[in-house]
Amino acid sequence: MTENWTNQVALVTGGSRGIGRATVQQLARHGVALAINYSASPDKAETLAAEIRAAGGKAIAVGADVANAAAVEAMVARAEAELGPITILVNNAGISWAATLETWEPEGFARLRAVNTDGVIHTIRAVMASMKARRYGRIVNVSSVAGFGTTGFAGNHFYAATKAEVNILTRRFALELGQHGITVNAVAPGLTRSDMTEGTKSAAEWEAFSAAFARVAIMGRVGETSDIARAIVFLAAPDAGFITAQVLTVDGGRMDFIGHGG
Repeated sequence: MTENWTNQVALVTGGSRGIGRATVQQLARHGVALAINYSASPDKAETLAAEIRAAGGKAIAVGADVANAAAVEAMVARAEAELGPITILVNNAGISWAATLETWEPEGFARLRAVNTDGVIHTIRAVMASMKARRYGRIVNVSSVAGFGTTGFAGNHFYAATKAEVNILTRRFALELGQHGITVNAVAPGLTRSDMTEGTKSAAEWEAFSAAFARVAIMGRVGETSDIARAIVFLAAPDAGFITAQVLTVDGGRMDFIGHGG
């Protein structure tokens, strides 16, 4: 495949909001055709797809719970039928779940792992055959600095465990798929301003909350979704063909880790 963005097709899971939305917008600027996955926000995904089409691009909204392997297979089949073979997969869909050893319960943890970890497996399995056939593919998983043991969020032990799994699987899948011309990398964001992290916080609450993280970052601020999206697009680019099995930390230089592995 020519080393440019021509005829590229991307599936971005969780693409209707936050980091996923920013990634979709960045890829669209390169002329990439987009399959914008959503689970619970069809209106946002459809609106984003319509905006891309109005600007002259190609985009569709595709619904699927990434925890459901059959739904993922059906989503990929539809995306490839309408847009062409998927050459870029961005595994951005994820959920958070706060729990301590005392409040842990199996149902919550099972759902967390089903989305954050199993979802990555399901989507990669669904796209890898066509990538192998064309000997080309870019897979970027969205992890978190939590996977390295960051101390910032109380009760994020189990969320961190799922992201540590993503980090390990990224490297192992890179090893398995590299011989087929497929790169597999991950981006590990620090605290990033998004609708998920802001949640129901008031403006004052968010300011106090984010300031605590900004104080332990070399760059003195928290991330914006565009910061993370640019890193994802860098790893998804045709010219990034000699970068694989990497977990790229994008956190402004956070200094509050238990350990700085990566």
